Amino acid sequence: MDAETQRDIQPIPPFHETNDETPVIGGGPSVIQYWAEHTLSSEGPKLWETLLHHSACLSCSWGTGGQKGGFTNEEGEKLQRCMKSVEAISSELKPAIAPQFFEKHSISELQKLTSMEADRLGRWSFPVILRAGKSHYERLSWDEIYAIAETAFHKTPERIASYSSGRSSNEAAYLLQLMIRAMGSNNLADCSDLCHAPSTTGLKQMFGTNTSMVSLENLKKADCVVLAGANSAYNHPRLMNELIKLRENGAKIIVVNPMMEIGLVKFGSPAFPASLLQGAEISSLYLQPIPGSDVALFTGIQKSLIEQGLLKEYYLRMHTEGWEAVVEQARSTPWDIITETCGVSQREIEAAALIIGTSERVVFGWAMGITQHVNGVDNVFSIANTALMTGNAGKEGAGTMPVRGHSNVQGFGSMGVTVKLKKEIQEALEKLLGRPLSKVQGYHTRDLIEAADAGKVDTLLCLGGNLYGANPDSMQAKRAIGNIETVIYVATKPNLGHFNGLAKQNTIVIPVLNRFENPHKVTTESGNNFVRLSDEGKTHLKDADLISEVEFLTTIAHRILGHDPVDWRKLQDTKYVRQLIAQTIPGYEKIGTIDETKEEFTIGGRIFTEPTFATPSGKASMFVTPLPKLTLPQPQDFGVPESTPGVALALMTGRSYSQHNTVVYKIGDHYRGMPHRNCILMNHLDAEPAGLQEHQRVTVQGDAGKLEHVEVIYGAVRPGAAVMFYPEVNVIFKAHIETRSGTPAFKRVPVFVYAESTAA
Repeated sequence: MDAETQRDIQPIPPFHETNDETPVIGGGPSVIQYWAEHTLSSEGPKLWETLLHHSACLSCSWGTGGQKGGFTNEEGEKLQRCMKSVEAISSELKPAIAPQFFEKHSISELQKLTSMEADRLGRWSFPVILRAGKSHYERLSWDEIYAIAETAFHKTPERIASYSSGRSSNEAAYLLQLMIRAMGSNNLADCSDLCHAPSTTGLKQMFGTNTSMVSLENLKKADCVVLAGANSAYNHPRLMNELIKLRENGAKIIVVNPMMEIGLVKFGSPAFPASLLQGAEISSLYLQPIPGSDVALFTGIQKSLIEQGLLKEYYLRMHTEGWEAVVEQARSTPWDIITETCGVSQREIEAAALIIGTSERVVFGWAMGITQHVNGVDNVFSIANTALMTGNAGKEGAGTMPVRGHSNVQGFGSMGVTVKLKKEIQEALEKLLGRPLSKVQGYHTRDLIEAADAGKVDTLLCLGGNLYGANPDSMQAKRAIGNIETVIYVATKPNLGHFNGLAKQNTIVIPVLNRFENPHKVTTESGNNFVRLSDEGKTHLKDADLISEVEFLTTIAHRILGHDPVDWRKLQDTKYVRQLIAQTIPGYEKIGTIDETKEEFTIGGRIFTEPTFATPSGKASMFVTPLPKLTLPQPQDFGVPESTPGVALALMTGRSYSQHNTVVYKIGDHYRGMPHRNCILMNHLDAEPAGLQEHQRVTVQGDAGKLEHVEVIYGAVRPGAAVMFYPEVNVIFKAHIETRSGTPAFKRVPVFVYAESTAA
């Protein structure tokens, strides 16, 4: 490695200038302070009881818990709880909403709440209904709930749908899809449609399986990790412990992110006390591409691998198909087109290629910064192509690893909550149900919104999640849900959707027990294919009228389907549900005896330590990935006068530090120096030529609407890009879709930013 290349192996990216409020490390003492404030407060005893309970973490797919204990991961390591876990538990331990609350507060009042204010109302503790023409939610009986549900689900199957999140258990997910399919519908939309669907689509085509091929055990053996489009320091803090240990053992970490996240440079973890003040080094090399240009960046890495003689051609010949065209594309694409498209210098790309190509075991991880683009599947292809070109798939310590979000979002897909049902699961379900499944293509989440907007949906059951808040173009989402006759929300806490995603006739909210309160055992699946068993628990709520999700779903199914084609009442026994899962879901065979053995397990057929893949040929398929043509509209394209001074930017929408999906726990973002939700983080090199200054209030205009009085905050985001918080920013942009997966392009939203007084 020459001196020039060595210089470009930099832990801090080129555009690293932060504001005065940004700390020098991620995590650190503020995490300890948060733990102390909550665990030593009045809620502390119940919080500790829950943390120690044998149940899977409520937060991200890297969480811990289960039969090994509340702080223990699948490898038996202790001290593996993070601040996000405490936030999620603390939110669930809120008092019940008072019975008189909805008598005093109208829907129009509740629609003015922020996400944080809605969450802080407390726990749903009794069922409510908003009837057509009424201004207030009112309590209703279970008899009326089931009577309304029975009528609602006796509609044409194609006009019945569900939407779900990863908050629930495998058992609830399995029952949901079994019930909807038994009714003759395939409309099983899921929150994963909005995030990692390009991962599942791309990986399935390449490797025959759509999840991570890397277990936690194998991650520990890597000597290089490429982490692209993932803010794991704030969204998956447990993963940071693994990266700290890898760096201590001499591994390299390459971070790919248009924004410098301080926690991906240095991170202080309570599991490593020595790191708390100064922070442990995370990034070895930090690349800042233009949002949406990842295919160009990884094509450049592939080109450099070829030029440096680091291509594993023998591996490609033996274990892949279609590799020649991929290699030729990388070889023939000119460097100037690559660097102009991605905004990363040739020397930086060559440094990344050298690290990857000379490392023995490389894990490629990514999250929604890769998938939420109009070419998200190509982004995944380009990363996996790079893994294959270096022989880093199908061996220990290497492979592709999508970093999932919600704690059981991957489990929902495994249980069949998807519109792309695996053939072997379809056949097993048809045998169980004794009939063919519907051949009508089901609605994924965006299809569901479009169908509802066109008046094609009568009944919607939402098992967790926030369908209104999670979708782009909030006005369309509100209008679409408003066309549905009956919407039933199954939830533990209020969210914006319960007050804005209102049905045409009946909007019902069903209060349910959470994961650590269930009267029965349930399971969940981590993002690395590990199945955890959660013990029974009890709720802290007194005199609450709650129900478990399993009981609610099976009662509805029994009321509508009777004993046909299965005994739905018997399915209230989750042990029996697990036995059916073992019979019908490949890789889940061990779940059938987990009640007796207590043996948590890694799902079979997904972790590849040999280069034989789950494709018909046993070889991985490779795909050519066209470089994107990235442009930004002119002011007049946004309906703003051409003479208006301002700047067009590629906006990345995302969560703040203290946020879980659409649920906001704190109003600001400490680690980005953003004091509240109505901010835009941008580079001063974009702001100042446009006549904008830090802390100035501006208008941010998208193609569906605008937000006003937005405060400009300077930060370490590359020029031409900016960051704002979702779900609030969803109101300004329409859904531009990755057509193969149905995922919206949340990470490249064209906007025009201008001073409020300058536009006519």
